[in-house]
Amino acid sequence: MTDAKTKRERRMRGFERTSKLLGSRIRKAGESRGFAVTRLITHWDEIAGEGVAQISRPVEVSYGRGGFGATLTLLTTGANAPMLEMQKEQIREKVNAVYGYAAISRIRVTQTAPTGFSEGQVEFAPRKAETPKEPDPEITSRARATADGVESEALKAALEALAANVYTRNSSKT
Repeated sequence: MTDAKTKRERRMRGFERTSKLLGSRIRKAGESRGFAVTRLITHWDEIAGEGVAQISRPVEVSYGRGGFGATLTLLTTGANAPMLEMQKEQIREKVNAVYGYAAISRIRVTQTAPTGFSEGQVEFAPRKAETPKEPDPEITSRARATADGVESEALKAALEALAANVYTRNSSKT
């Protein structure tokens, strides 16, 4: 019994995945809003599609008193509400595919101003990817010199990229 305890303690001393540390907290927060499957919140853009995810987000899943099926509440701005109303059935099918059964029977669209309420302060559109900066010519020449002498072109290119990343990281620390 002591061996099992020491093994468990040894495992817990090192690094742990963030998902493992935060999993119970995320689940509690999601369950407080009715989300039994937190994937609905975390992967909304994959589930609903990019177009729908840009104009909406899931806010709550509420269950009726005696009936089977729940109501999914989506938050959107006023101008986008008619677009979501027309796509309710497709969204419901996609969400139920995540659950694996017909968990959601209705979708309710809630409108809000783009800013103002706590739910509406979050921007609907996903962030744009930043364009990479041009590498410093000095770092590029050092990286080429590091990989100089390698015959394989593919290996040489990979080593140059690795050296450029290392040199860039080291130059930003100083």
